[in-house]
Amino acid sequence: MEFNKDLIAASSTPIVLAILADQESYGYAILKRVRELSGDQIQWTDGMLYPVLHRLERLGFIEANWQVAETGRRRKYYRITSAGRSQLAEERKQWEAVDATLRLIWQALLTPTPHPQGA
Repeated sequence: MEFNKDLIAASSTPIVLAILADQESYGYAILKRVRELSGDQIQWTDGMLYPVLHRLERLGFIEANWQVAETGRRRKYYRITSAGRSQLAEERKQWEAVDATLRLIWQALLTPTPHPQGA
């Protein structure tokens, strides 16, 4: 399934913050985690993820530091900040409201409405 770019953009902040709320991580691992959590339905690219990470870092929602992996390769690890946790809680409330509204609308569309006699 191909996702609308606006939907991907809108969901990227809460998805990244939620992943980092679980544990700190680096770019490739975040991409892999999104793919796993979505059952391979959402497959982000580097070109989509890194601008999100940089924006979240500028906003103070995440912090980054360089670490050396077991392979000897340097990786930039990201972790959520307390401001990021607060933002994640706000994002969650907003997404839950949108989800509840859409569910009600879709349920109403599936429920046949009686037509007045003679109409």
